[in-house]
Amino acid sequence: MNRFLLVLFVAIFSQPSLAAVDPDFYIFLCFGQSNMEGAARPEAQDLVSPGPRFLLMPAVDDPQRGRKMGEWCEATPPLCRPNTGLTPADWFGRTLVNSLPENIRIGVIHVAIGGIDIKGFLPDSIAAYVKKAPSWMKGMLEAYDNNPYQRLVTLAKKAQQDGVIKGVLMHQGETNTGDPKWAGMVQQVYDNLLGDLQLKPEEVNLYVGNIVQAGGQGVCIGCKKQIDELPQTIHTCQVISSDDCTNGPDRLHFDAAGYRELGCRYGEAVARFLGYEPVRPQVELPQKIEVPADAFIPETTIPGSDFPKVDSQRRAYFRVQAPEARKVVLDICGKKYDMQPDGQGAWMAVTDPLVVGFHYYFINIGGQNFIDPSTETFFGCNREAGGIEIPEGSEGDYYRPQQGVPHGQVRSIYYYAQSTAEWRHALVYTPADYDSRKSIKRRYPVLYLQHGMGEDETGWSKQGHMQHIMDNLIASGEAVPMIVVMESGDIKAPFGHGQTFESYGASFYKVMINDLIPYIDANFRTLTDRDNRAMAGLSWGGHQTFDLVLKNMDKFAWMGAFSGAIFNLDVKTAYDGVFTRPDEFNKKIHYLYVSAGSEENFGTEALAKNLRDAGIKIDLYISPGTHHEWLTWRRCFRYFLPHIFRP
Repeated sequence: MNRFLLVLFVAIFSQPSLAAVDPDFYIFLCFGQSNMEGAARPEAQDLVSPGPRFLLMPAVDDPQRGRKMGEWCEATPPLCRPNTGLTPADWFGRTLVNSLPENIRIGVIHVAIGGIDIKGFLPDSIAAYVKKAPSWMKGMLEAYDNNPYQRLVTLAKKAQQDGVIKGVLMHQGETNTGDPKWAGMVQQVYDNLLGDLQLKPEEVNLYVGNIVQAGGQGVCIGCKKQIDELPQTIHTCQVISSDDCTNGPDRLHFDAAGYRELGCRYGEAVARFLGYEPVRPQVELPQKIEVPADAFIPETTIPGSDFPKVDSQRRAYFRVQAPEARKVVLDICGKKYDMQPDGQGAWMAVTDPLVVGFHYYFINIGGQNFIDPSTETFFGCNREAGGIEIPEGSEGDYYRPQQGVPHGQVRSIYYYAQSTAEWRHALVYTPADYDSRKSIKRRYPVLYLQHGMGEDETGWSKQGHMQHIMDNLIASGEAVPMIVVMESGDIKAPFGHGQTFESYGASFYKVMINDLIPYIDANFRTLTDRDNRAMAGLSWGGHQTFDLVLKNMDKFAWMGAFSGAIFNLDVKTAYDGVFTRPDEFNKKIHYLYVSAGSEENFGTEALAKNLRDAGIKIDLYISPGTHHEWLTWRRCFRYFLPHIFRP
C-alpha cells in the first residue's frame, strides 16, 4: 500500500463514529423580535415541564439553569435568553408533542431580539445595522456575537447532526410596519436559511405569526395587512392568525394567555402540514397550596405579614412575591422545596412537619440565597438569614418571658482591644436587680458565653433567648444573679483559607484575656476573682471554652460545652496533660459540664466517659430528640446555670 493510500486509510478509519441522524427528531428554527423573544412572565401552567420530547438547543449560555449554548435540554421557559419571558414557541412545542406520535421528538432553536429590524437577520446588512443599533439593544446583539443570523445557522447545522429541520417560525414586522421592502427582505432571510442549511422550501415552510391587534387598537396594527399578504411573496409561507389573542396593557405585546393561544396555533398549523390532526395540550397545574384554618403566625414573622405560618402538624407555609422570578426554592432544615407560582406574582411552599425549635432558612431565586422579607433576620450560616420558630408547648416556658418575673437587660457595648488594635462589639446581660438602689453596691459573678461557628454575639439573645432563661431561673432561685457577656469570638467568618482547628477563632483568646475581661471588670460591678468567673459555649464556642479555660485556669473555675466541637481529645496529652492530674483539676475547676442533643452524634458522651475514666469530675446532659440546633442549646444552658457560682 503506497503512502498516500495509507494516510487516507488511517484518516478515514481513525475518525470517531458519528451517531445517526434521528429522522423522528423534528427541529424548528424560531427567530424574530420581542413577541418571539417573549415579553410575558410565565404562569404556573407554563412552568410545568412538557418532558423530554420537547427540547431546546440554547442559543446563549444560561448558568442559572445549567444550560449551555448548543447542548439540548428540556424546553421550559425562558427559551430565548435568561430573563426573557414566555414565547409562542413554548406552546408550539407542547402542541406538537401532544399531536404527533410518541416516537417523535420536537426541538427548537430560538434567536430573537426585541425591536430588531428584519435587516438584523440579513448577512449583508447586519454589520451596518449593529453600528447604528440603539444602546438598549446592544447587549442583546452582543449575546449573539452581534450576528443573530449566524448564531441561528451555526446551531442549526449542529442540530442537523441529531435530527431533521421541519420548519421556520418567525414573529417579526412591528419594527418594519409600513416598509414596502419588508416582504422581500423576509424572503431573503428565508432563502438564505434554506441555502445555508440545504433545505427544500416545499419541506420546510415559513410560519409567520401576526401582530397584537388589541381589538383594532394595537400599536402596530398597520403591520397586520403586510403580514397577511406575505404568502403572495413567499408561496411556502403560512400566516398564523392573532385574532382574539389577548395582549398586555402596552397593546404591543401579548400577555401570557395570548402567547399560549398563538403558540398553539403555530403548532396546529405545523401538525396539519405534517399530516396529523392537532390536539391541544391539557396541562395539569400544580395543586394549589391550601393553608389550613388552624395555621398561625409564629413569633419570628414580621408584624403585618401573613406568612410564614405554621399549622397544628408543625408544617410551615411560606409565600414570597417574586414576579420576575423563573424558579424559586425554599431551603430549610437541610431540605429544598420547589415553590409554586400562584399566577399573581407570588410563590408558595409548604414543608414537611418540622421539629420544634428555631430554624434558619433561605429563599433561593436564580441560584442566589435571599432572606424572606417577611421574617425577622438572624445572623447564622456566616451571614444574615431568615428564621422561623416552631413552638414547643408549655415545656418551653423556661425560655419565654413570664409575667411577674423581673426582667434584666441586654446591653450593647463597644470596647477597644489593644491586642488587635480594633473596636469590638459585645452584648452584656445584667440581672433585673443590677440597677436597683438596694443592689447599687452589689457585685456579681460573670459568665462569658460564646456562640457557634458562623454565628455572632447576637445569637444567644435572639435565637437562644438567654435573657428570658436567666430571668426565669433567677426569679425561681435556680440560678444566682450574674452578668453574662457575649462576644463574636472571631468565628463569624467561615472556616477555611488555610485555617486549622487550632487557629480558627484563636485570635479571640488574647482579646478575651487582655482586653474583654479587664473592660468588663472596669465597667461593670463584677467579682473579679477566678471563683466568680465562668465560661461556656455552644459548638465551636465550646471548643473555645476548653482552649481558654484550660490554658487560663488561674482566671476561671466553671466551664461548660454545649455540643462542643471537641474532637479527638487525647486525655493524656491535651492541654499540657491537665487531665492526667485529676486531683489538681477537680480542685481548680469547680464544675465541668458537657451536653448535646441525642440526635447529634458529636461524640459528647464518649468525651464524658473518657474524662470520667481519667478521674475527672464531669456532668453530662443529653437533650432528648434534638439535633445541632438552638433548642438543644437552650436546654443545655438551662441545666448548666443552676450549677455555677454555687458553694
